[in-house]
Amino acid sequence: MLLFYRNLKHTRNLVEIYRNYHPFRNTSGSCNFNVKGPYFSSRYYCSGKNSDEWTEDVEYLDESGSVIYSGKGIRSVEPGMDDHVMVGGLKKPILNASAVAKLVEIVKRWRWGPEMETQLDKLQFIPNMTHIMQALKVMEDSDASLSLFRWAKRQPWYKPNDACYITLFDKLNQSRDFDGIQSVFDDMVLDSGENGASSLFNAYNRVIQYLAKAEKFEVAFCCFKKIQESGCIVDTGTYNSLITVFLNNGLPYKAFEIYENMEKAGCSLDASSYELMIPSLAKSGRLDAAFKLFQQMKVNNFRPGFGIFASLVDSMGKAGRLDTSLKVYTEMQSFGFRPSATMFVSLIESFVKAGKLETALRLWDEMKKSGFRPNYGLYTMIVESHAKSGKLDVAMSVFSDMEKAGFLPTPSTYSSLLEMHAASGQVDAAMKLYNSMTNAGLRPGLSTYTALLTLLAKKKLLDVSAKILLEMKAMGYSVDVNASDVLMVYIKDGSVDLALRWLRFMGSSAIRTNNFIIRQLFESCMKSGVYEQAKPLLETYVNSAAKVDLILYTSILAHLVRCQDENNERHLMSILSATRHKAHTFMCGLFTGPEQRKQPVLTFVREFFQGIDYELEEGASRYFVNVLLNYLVLMGQINRARCVWKVAYENKLFPKAIVFDQHIAWSLDVRNLSVGAALVAVVHTLHRFRKRMLYYGVVPRRIKLVTGPTLKIVVAQMLSSVESPFEVSKVVLRAPGDAVLDWFKKPIVQQFLLNEIPSRADILMHKLNILFPTSAPEIRSLSPPKPIFAGKAM
Repeated sequence: MLLFYRNLKHTRNLVEIYRNYHPFRNTSGSCNFNVKGPYFSSRYYCSGKNSDEWTEDVEYLDESGSVIYSGKGIRSVEPGMDDHVMVGGLKKPILNASAVAKLVEIVKRWRWGPEMETQLDKLQFIPNMTHIMQALKVMEDSDASLSLFRWAKRQPWYKPNDACYITLFDKLNQSRDFDGIQSVFDDMVLDSGENGASSLFNAYNRVIQYLAKAEKFEVAFCCFKKIQESGCIVDTGTYNSLITVFLNNGLPYKAFEIYENMEKAGCSLDASSYELMIPSLAKSGRLDAAFKLFQQMKVNNFRPGFGIFASLVDSMGKAGRLDTSLKVYTEMQSFGFRPSATMFVSLIESFVKAGKLETALRLWDEMKKSGFRPNYGLYTMIVESHAKSGKLDVAMSVFSDMEKAGFLPTPSTYSSLLEMHAASGQVDAAMKLYNSMTNAGLRPGLSTYTALLTLLAKKKLLDVSAKILLEMKAMGYSVDVNASDVLMVYIKDGSVDLALRWLRFMGSSAIRTNNFIIRQLFESCMKSGVYEQAKPLLETYVNSAAKVDLILYTSILAHLVRCQDENNERHLMSILSATRHKAHTFMCGLFTGPEQRKQPVLTFVREFFQGIDYELEEGASRYFVNVLLNYLVLMGQINRARCVWKVAYENKLFPKAIVFDQHIAWSLDVRNLSVGAALVAVVHTLHRFRKRMLYYGVVPRRIKLVTGPTLKIVVAQMLSSVESPFEVSKVVLRAPGDAVLDWFKKPIVQQFLLNEIPSRADILMHKLNILFPTSAPEIRSLSPPKPIFAGKAM
């Protein structure tokens, strides 16, 4: 039976009364009662500083409400002051389980707010952090747990507790309340500032790990920085969780920053972090760091996974570190991993791009033996790389396998094979590939057509070239340049007939060429002596508004100098006339009489040379003078030739030809002159020397004629006819000044120097043919290279 008591002032406690027992107060301070009622026992929640002082009158009632006993028994209780209960006159501490149960009961009932805090403030005992921690563990509601914790923080007995924070963070993480976690973390930072961060080591790291696992990487990194600033140690698990979250969210550089801090702290990665870190480092290009971690992972007895091997093989290969890539590939197999198709493709691509085709082909064979079927791109790469390296047998073998595997080769694959066959001169194979390509409906590229046309042109297959060119035109390509290239191949090869045939084909097919090509073909016709076909080309060149320059005119004149056939001479004169060059007008005027010219020869020559722009045409003018003097000497026009030489010397076309070294030596250098120019220069210069020596009495010690090894014979033979004192050495004719003075006094020498060269034109021509049997005399003129003209199209 349960009995209740009533406080005379106010009811405070529930007394549990059991049958056959009643406590009463004795002299020791305990209360024991012997009554005829049922047995009961009571449990008191007492308070007060003096436990021996009884302050209240208590009535004990039965079920009917009758008073069983009344007397002093319970003193008033002030909440939060006592940490014990009175059992009779004995103080007994409150059981932790009871205190925790009371805390949980209040929090579960009121959950949060002022009412809950009021009830907690009225507790009849003083809680401690152990009670709070155990209560947090028991409660499931994170909001209620957070309310209890915040109430405890305001109590004077509160002390920061690592385990308490961990329990609270666990509750908040289970309920996914990350805002609450961040708020509690801020409170914890303040607590650590007062009590030291090392006491909350585990809680700090637990927060970051929870935030990192929840992908809250920005908040996690912010908390990480705060931990570092507070001086708290970060454990290995926290570092790994941060690295993992940054790598998973595509922020490798943040992960690398964490890793650098981790190295400084002396922590090491775990297996999962290795699996993420090494591929990320490799893909970002930090290969040395990745390989170092790879070696470190093995030293720490972690077994690398396939992903690590794959990333290292791929990244090392793409970076050109092929030896390391192959080493990792071999080591992977020793770990029992089987290469994937992607790894084979990556390795083969890397070795192909590096030009190591033998290793690439070995890996290709390993790939097929492993049961993998090469894809379209890999077939294309192997074929094209071997084709471009000139290994056509391997390329064609793989190309055949590619077709058997059902892959249609790309235009670039066809092109690479065709172009390399064309470069190696294999016409049949190139044409077979071209026909296969067109039959497959593929459109050959411009480079493919160019290579094929060049090959056909070199093989002089003009009809086939014309067919291909027309097909190219039908494909929509502009064929003018390609047609001109074929024409240039014929011109450079000296196949003038084929070049003329191709030019006629171009004209009939409405394909144009440019003036440069026309000029090249014209010069080729001139060299071949096909003068009849050359003239229409020159007329075309002139009529297209292209200007014949002095070099081209001089080259035609050089052919006329060497011509010995009257019919060809007429053609050449006609060609010279067709040039419409001012030099031809000068030539015609040079051979007319003074009555028609209406001025002396010397004046006429001076006027012509004054109209030349020597800044642009100095080399061409020098070339023209050499060839013109050859022609004048052959025609017997010695006086005109001497006028031309004199004016040329006056205009400093040959500035270093004559040198007067006062009384020591006078010299004439004719090494850069043609035969006719050298002869005229020697006669004219010796005449000047004679004048200075006889009329002015100036006699040098010696006189030199620098001729070079070739002109030495011609000049020596000419001077020997008048018994000259000049002695012939290797490249110089020299004589003492006194001997030359005596020689100048002879009448025959005076007649020789004043009148003409005592040699007939046929003799000089014979000497020209002997001295220069395979080239025109203008070669002796050191003419400049012929410029490339980008004239108008034909």
